[in-house]
Amino acid sequence: MTDLTPNSTFLIVGIVFITIAVIGQSKLAFIEINPGCFGRLLALIIGISSLLYALKLLNFSTVNLDLLRTSLTEQIKQTISSINDLLQGS
Repeated sequence: MTDLTPNSTFLIVGIVFITIAVIGQSKLAFIEINPGCFGRLLALIIGISSLLYALKLLNFSTVNLDLLRTSLTEQIKQTISSINDLLQGS
């Protein structure tokens, strides 16, 4: 069995709580989940905070963020140029 790191644990918990907040009343096999209004709000708050904490645990460095920003900028430019080519070709 693999060991769960704190980052993956908070990521899984965040996804589960966000799912509970979005779906609300549901039935999983023999378990019925009915959190109500306050329960959905609480699940949303817990889910968002655990996802943000998991993101904080990744410890992004400024070099990685700059590289990511440049990569995303290049991908956006390529996508816009291909959309323009498609629109002009029609």
